[in-house]
Amino acid sequence: MMAAIRAGKRGRSVVVIDHAKAPGEKIRISGGGRCNFTNIHAEPKSFLSANPHFCKSALARFTPADFIAMVDRHGIAWHEKTLGQLFCDDSAKDIIRMLLDEMRAVGAGLHLGTEISGVERSETGFHVSTGEGFYEASSLIVATGGKSIPKMGATGFAYRLAEQFGLAVLETRPGLVPLTLDPGLLASIAPLAGISAPAEIRHGRTAFREALLFTHRGLSGPAILQISSYWREGNEIVVVVEPDIDISAHLKTAKQLNGRQSAQTALGEILPKRLAQFLVEREKIAGNMADLPDKALQRLAAGAQNWIIKPSGSEGYRTAEVTLGGIDTAALDSRSMETKTVPGLYFVGECVDVTGWLGGYNFQWAWASGFAAGECA
Repeated sequence: MMAAIRAGKRGRSVVVIDHAKAPGEKIRISGGGRCNFTNIHAEPKSFLSANPHFCKSALARFTPADFIAMVDRHGIAWHEKTLGQLFCDDSAKDIIRMLLDEMRAVGAGLHLGTEISGVERSETGFHVSTGEGFYEASSLIVATGGKSIPKMGATGFAYRLAEQFGLAVLETRPGLVPLTLDPGLLASIAPLAGISAPAEIRHGRTAFREALLFTHRGLSGPAILQISSYWREGNEIVVVVEPDIDISAHLKTAKQLNGRQSAQTALGEILPKRLAQFLVEREKIAGNMADLPDKALQRLAAGAQNWIIKPSGSEGYRTAEVTLGGIDTAALDSRSMETKTVPGLYFVGECVDVTGWLGGYNFQWAWASGFAAGECA
């Protein structure tokens, strides 16, 4: 839709072909129905790619401020949540209506519920066969997303089309996805299901501080979704619960002030009580604080703030918010998103090997890359 709007403003004849029954379904469900439509901190460092420099051009030429200006022109009320995340005050449907209104204003057509059966080169550019007939166009912009959330119609269409035209596709995998645990570990933390706590999740030199959520399948919450894009099977992550509190110092002080209380009570003052109970029982600590050696309290603190966990996998594309990997950026012109070997063919958005952090970054990449292609097609 963004590519269509920009191309239409340049006087091009544009039609959007979509196999979905309704436009912008991923927009509609995003941000709890309020659409986290961009992030004011969207910068290249917040994106993963085999070529971390590729996204710089598009992001610089269509910025969060540019999208905010469009939102403001349409009178859509919005607010900033944590970490620069911008949401609609009312509904994600406001963003969809805005894009549709912009498309109508430039005469861009929209054909929903239209399956594409084939794409071929033609004398005039491209011949696109659909269940409703065929289309001829001098340029073709592919903005069909990745594999994430297949129940909404996500497929690997873009990757197959890229390979058809001889483009390399890098390994794809689920990103921004909850992590699962092996049955033994999962059974041991079963009492924690439903508990959320502030945490820092580390993987190598990468760390994110947001909420951690224990689930009946494993680990979730924003901090886990963030680290999942960096984690690979077989690797460990480090969980630091309540990273802004020195738990070791808290326990030492609690012992001095009230030695009669239990370690579970002292720990429960700063952690969810079920989590405090779990950690105390796991470390086999019993008795009053006054009777516990400092080493035992240090071990308890480390159990909460240096908790090494080895996930067994992820929940996969079913719940992943994005697809990592995709069409190799080496095949594309970073200024226009046009393929270097097939003139007139463009790939934008999630199907390209550019993946943002959680919190509006991937929408900004969609707007920016779509704008870049629409500017040149």
